[in-house]
Amino acid sequence: MPRAPRATLADVAAAAGVSVPTVSKVLSGKKHVSAATRDKVLEAVRVFGYETPRPPSSPRVGLVDLLIDGLGSPWAEVLIRGAERAAARWGFSLVVTSSARHDFDLRRWIGTVRKRGTDGIVLVLTRADQREIEAIEELLHVPLVLLDPAGQRDPRISTVGATNWLGGVMATTHLLELGHTRIGFIGGPLDAQCTLDRYEGYLAAHRTFGIDPDPGLTHYGDFMVTGGKEYGARLLGRDDPPSAVFAANDLQAAGVYQAATERGVRVPDELSVVGFDDSMVCEMLSPPLTTVRQPLDDMANEAVRLVSEELTHPRGPAGTRIELATTLIVRGSTASFGERSA
Repeated sequence: MPRAPRATLADVAAAAGVSVPTVSKVLSGKKHVSAATRDKVLEAVRVFGYETPRPPSSPRVGLVDLLIDGLGSPWAEVLIRGAERAAARWGFSLVVTSSARHDFDLRRWIGTVRKRGTDGIVLVLTRADQREIEAIEELLHVPLVLLDPAGQRDPRISTVGATNWLGGVMATTHLLELGHTRIGFIGGPLDAQCTLDRYEGYLAAHRTFGIDPDPGLTHYGDFMVTGGKEYGARLLGRDDPPSAVFAANDLQAAGVYQAATERGVRVPDELSVVGFDDSMVCEMLSPPLTTVRQPLDDMANEAVRLVSEELTHPRGPAGTRIELATTLIVRGSTASFGERSA
């Protein structure tokens, strides 16, 4: 008779009525979990006979690969640092490769990884397509986790992301509550799922306030400062410019600042700006940037933890989807529309 599949953290979380990260906190002994929640989790652990995954004393290889499509952004730096700490916590060394190199070739990279071996792959690729993901699956046969996945999500593959839609709602609602009714949106590439999710949140907030956003105030950039500056300039150069801009990441928000400075537009007196990520850029800007915080450290930790768990408890054909909460961080770049200086 075949053995029943082992329970996973997702099974325990569903039974206890909590999130996977909450179960992880309980099992790792972290604080900030109520006694009642802790009891529910531990009871579900007992019922399922769940065995806490531990880093093996002699890992098969001892390496986890992080393939990321950029190394220079503050967002990427935070993710990499978080993944390094998580890898050490779960008993691995982290190997980081940038797919943005001009000479990067996916098949050659796969061949290199096959030759030296790896225990798992974490992909952070804004434009990864299904064929690339399938090639990695077919040729490496190791746990694969997509971090902040792009495009349509394959339910067979484990993913870790943030509540991008809710973040878009919070950013836009903040501006609407300040009295702004003409709010520009500068997204990232249209083929990035997070861009679509944040834009849908932008639209949903407008619907809640009974406002139809002007489609002419929406542009799609490249998640870089240059894109934010270019499209910020286009917005501010209109005959009817917006009084606020929601940029889908902090770097593009920094570009909006540059465009405003070149036109003598003061932030926040004449233009409120909100970003997304809560990277180190926010405190470097003047005034400091209001933004939506992604829990990048926690996202990296969960991605590496899933690799470790799948090595210990293979989950079969169905993957796990983890979404961690985003938070609005209000700083000095937003002000009430009615209180703006003349």
